[in-house]
Amino acid sequence: MGMTMTQKILAAHAGLSEVQAGDLIEAKLDIVLGNDVTTPVAIGVFEKAGFTEVFDNEKIVIALDHYTPCKDIKSAELCVTARDFARKHNIRHFYDVGTVGIEHALLPEQGIVGPGDCIIGADSHTCTYGALGAFSTGVGSTDMAAGMASGLNWFKVPPAIKVELTGKPGPCVSGKDVILHLIGEIGVDGALYKSLEFTGEGVAELTMDDRFTISNMAIEAGGKNGIFPVDDRTLEYIKGRFTREPAVYEADPDAEYERVVTIDLSALEPTVSMPHLPSNTKTVNEAAGLHIDQVVIGSCTNGRMSDMRKAASILKGKKIADGVRCIIIPATQQIYLDCMEEGLLKIFVEAGCAVSAPTCGPCLGGHMGVMAAGERAVATTNRNFVGRMGHTQSEVILASPEVAAASALAGCIADPRALIEE
Repeated sequence: MGMTMTQKILAAHAGLSEVQAGDLIEAKLDIVLGNDVTTPVAIGVFEKAGFTEVFDNEKIVIALDHYTPCKDIKSAELCVTARDFARKHNIRHFYDVGTVGIEHALLPEQGIVGPGDCIIGADSHTCTYGALGAFSTGVGSTDMAAGMASGLNWFKVPPAIKVELTGKPGPCVSGKDVILHLIGEIGVDGALYKSLEFTGEGVAELTMDDRFTISNMAIEAGGKNGIFPVDDRTLEYIKGRFTREPAVYEADPDAEYERVVTIDLSALEPTVSMPHLPSNTKTVNEAAGLHIDQVVIGSCTNGRMSDMRKAASILKGKKIADGVRCIIIPATQQIYLDCMEEGLLKIFVEAGCAVSAPTCGPCLGGHMGVMAAGERAVATTNRNFVGRMGHTQSEVILASPEVAAASALAGCIADPRALIEE
């Protein structure tokens, strides 16, 4: 019986010739990841279990990105715990204020993850690295602790859904619109504990940043992971970054899929997710005119350089609408620097935006953009659950950077294509 990409990677890391959906396996890990929220919990488990050494100080990554720069005493204490552990165990990939980026943008940028890897992270959006042809998935802090100590993790091999992409995206349609459309079609539990495997001629039409965005939100459909084939774009992206030998896997022609979903990229419209589920999708024109109070452009989903450029192209020479707060968050220090060198920060500030240091901040209602009761935001983040960005009576609408920027100018949900046509 043939295997999917995910199954081949898991089989290789378990030292098996083949695996099937439902198998329980123990697999070797290439990377174990944690952040300032989850790592301190994992450290507590690690030390309570009596572990005194990590399995490999070069395969553990700790990124202090969620509440940093620290917003309060509690977040500062969590960071101290992580810093002390990183120093004690000489963790090579430790990122603090001044070097940190939002973890799921930082790791690919720094070449820490790559094709064929098996990665766990104590953060649900660890599935981002599937864009590189890796198996990556979110776990709890207990699994992170075990992974740090042993370099191993138990997995139940997931069944798969094939997402076949055809056509070419039109203006202002990007990876965010693709994944929101998919979640709207199959629901937030449509891929529960399944691998979303993206294939088809349309893959070649997607940039790496598109693919990162799509894989990032696989979890929003319940997916165990989301994964793309390794092609020339993937190899070009990792050139000069990823120093290990990439392992390239392809699904077998007779691989089994529970379902096939076909998406014609040329038929997609800019799409938004209305409160309070990512699956509550509408086209931008169906939602146009809805009043907003805040816009957030950033996060591990859409804080990369291409996202900054898209936002800047719409905001250039214009002003944010009265009564709207627009917050821009470049996802890493390098992206911040690139924005500075390209003049994007000037565009943002002159438009009336607040530009933040890299942080997850507002995405999880942490800081740098928490909302009060009755307020509504358009955000390029990944979740819009009740209370996600502050008060339980606030609302979050998920959108692409283009839609978010156009909405910031209009003071309501707006179609960015109208601005491009001007």
